Amino acid sequence: MALTVSHRCRQISPSLTLSIDAKAKALKAEGQDVVGFGAGEPDFPTPQHICDAAKQAIDMGMTRYTPTPGTIELRRAICDKFQRDNGLSYDPADIIVSNGGKHSLFNICQAILDIGDEVLIPTPCWVSYPEMVRMAGGVPVFVPATEEEAFVPSIEAFQERVTRRTKAVIVTSPSNPCGCVWRRKQLQDLAELCVQKGLFVISDEIYEKLLYDREKHLSIAQLGPEIKAQTFVCNGMSKAFAMTGWRIGYTAGPRDIIQAMGSFQSQSTSNPNAIAQYAATVALNTDQSCICRMVEEFERRRDMLVRLINNIPGLSCVKPRGAFYVLMNIKGIMGRRHGDAWITNSMTFADVLLRDKLVAVVPGVAFEAEGYVRLSYAISMENIQKGLNRIAEFVAELR
Repeated sequence: MALTVSHRCRQISPSLTLSIDAKAKALKAEGQDVVGFGAGEPDFPTPQHICDAAKQAIDMGMTRYTPTPGTIELRRAICDKFQRDNGLSYDPADIIVSNGGKHSLFNICQAILDIGDEVLIPTPCWVSYPEMVRMAGGVPVFVPATEEEAFVPSIEAFQERVTRRTKAVIVTSPSNPCGCVWRRKQLQDLAELCVQKGLFVISDEIYEKLLYDREKHLSIAQLGPEIKAQTFVCNGMSKAFAMTGWRIGYTAGPRDIIQAMGSFQSQSTSNPNAIAQYAATVALNTDQSCICRMVEEFERRRDMLVRLINNIPGLSCVKPRGAFYVLMNIKGIMGRRHGDAWITNSMTFADVLLRDKLVAVVPGVAFEAEGYVRLSYAISMENIQKGLNRIAEFVAELR
């Protein structure tokens, strides 16, 4: 028997977002003044009362195993959150807590997909969706959307790609990487298709709280009991509460599959961090004005970033309505040269920009969005200004 890496593992691509971030951090470690637009996490500290709760949990000896799907207190708090924020009624048995939102999504794919099952993924999409589907033996089927469509595919595009092997559809609103937000009619059309065809919906709502211009969040699960029964609502503490490193995500969904996810999790990671669970319970049950302050600052940064991008000849972007990302259109400068390097695609743009101007962005190819790069505005106003000044210099020097 050959001592080799498994075929399954060889099929998985490493995360380009983490790769770019690693390059930027290596340059920073050398003392270089890098402006990094690659961040996928808030740059705000975790609110103090949440940190205090974690310390209290340690002092109370909450350092043991918990039930695999999470403590009953946290699952009740999550049920209360769904009722309060979304008008959705769940019991604790309908909830599983996992090691971050990414783990929640991974568990769903493992629980519902068999070899060859297809999952419809609107693009541009987060880098991990197709890889999670592949890791479960499924087949990602991309449903493209254009900038003119505000990066939300038409219902006809979904209908054309449904086959007898289609098992699920992924919905992300607000979206990483483009900040798009689905309209009620778009969600209703998709819900009707999924009910008609008997498809699961995996609704990633991790950016639910990061909405601007008085936008209101709408979950596809709110559109009626039939679609709710087919929907997994995924959320977590990372983005809204600046708790990325605490690794608490959660899923609400059909009870039988939630139980199957619990069995799978029990044999893989067991329960999430006990201390973080206690802190998450406090976060969900107490005053959340800290989120409002963060959203207000993100909105100011978004407005500045969009204005600066659209002032650079050859570059453009649409204003995102949620999350903290902008997809910058670089098609107007493709085929030009900076120094000895040609800008032929989003990867070369990102590589040369980092090399020559010490600005880190994520190539759009990572998100099935060639011709674009992603910029995060989870960085300071000062660095947004500095970074866009460097990008403007870079573009002005192209030949």
